[in-house]
Amino acid sequence: MKSPKDIASIAIIGNGLMGQGISQVFARAGRTVRLIGRNPESLARAMKTIEGNFKQFVDRGLAGEDEAAAGLARITTSVNYDDAGDADHVIEAVPAVRELQLEVFERLDAICDPSVVLGSTSGQPISLMCTRMKNPERAVAIHFVYPAQLIPVVEVCGGPQTAPDVVQWSCDMLKEVGQTPALMNKEVDGFIINRLQFAVLREAWSMWANGIASAEAIDTSFRMTLGRRYSITGPIESAELGGLDIMHTFAEFLLPDLDTAKAPPSALSGLVKDGNFGLKSGKGVYDWSKRDGPSLLAARADRLFQHLREDQQG
Repeated sequence: MKSPKDIASIAIIGNGLMGQGISQVFARAGRTVRLIGRNPESLARAMKTIEGNFKQFVDRGLAGEDEAAAGLARITTSVNYDDAGDADHVIEAVPAVRELQLEVFERLDAICDPSVVLGSTSGQPISLMCTRMKNPERAVAIHFVYPAQLIPVVEVCGGPQTAPDVVQWSCDMLKEVGQTPALMNKEVDGFIINRLQFAVLREAWSMWANGIASAEAIDTSFRMTLGRRYSITGPIESAELGGLDIMHTFAEFLLPDLDTAKAPPSALSGLVKDGNFGLKSGKGVYDWSKRDGPSLLAARADRLFQHLREDQQG
């Protein structure tokens, strides 16, 4: 393996939202990126989105126009898998379809030098994707979080066959490009962030579906309390600031009553079955025809940029 500081070229397999964001991360850090997709049309759309994302950094004073132009110029596109063969590092960012992932890693294993680390950003155990590889020890989960260009944390998790030095290399590589690795000690479905996210979602959906509180009350309560608190301290830190004795006592009282359902509530499943997916369809739990979704997305982006600026200022 090349030293992380010597990694100059990256290949990203998959040009969806995650592939686009990851490409920008590496391009901003001075690496050349080959974004590999299925067809020229989708790749052209991806590049247009990346260009707009770079402009957002310029508009908010986090990059100069020349810097953004140089970053964009470092990204090229291809529809040929073989163009990943000479990259110093490769990251898979295709849809989470198991057969497709198996095919991608089998093919990359054949065309890339055995010293090249192959990462997956699917947020799923890497052991599920490397069963057809001859060199599974170089495969590792490197899970960026959407939007990758704005969220600095990247979960890193090796599988039973991943070489320990590959896991450490991945953490060091991420630090070299300005990201913060969250190292996991062993595989678990969903990894850290999605497990926390869906633990909250399960309880929020349950309270809504059971008529305990409206969606507005649930979201406002979270946003104006835990949302603010957790931007400074994580859940375990917060509990210890409050006192483990107090939190432990309350946990003994409350945990037995929390939702432990193994499936989403039927009310939510009914919405999905009827094609009500939220903002993108115009209706979900909320009626988005009565809400300003674009402004909410813009406000969220502004806050993420604010956090990014704070991160860069140290």
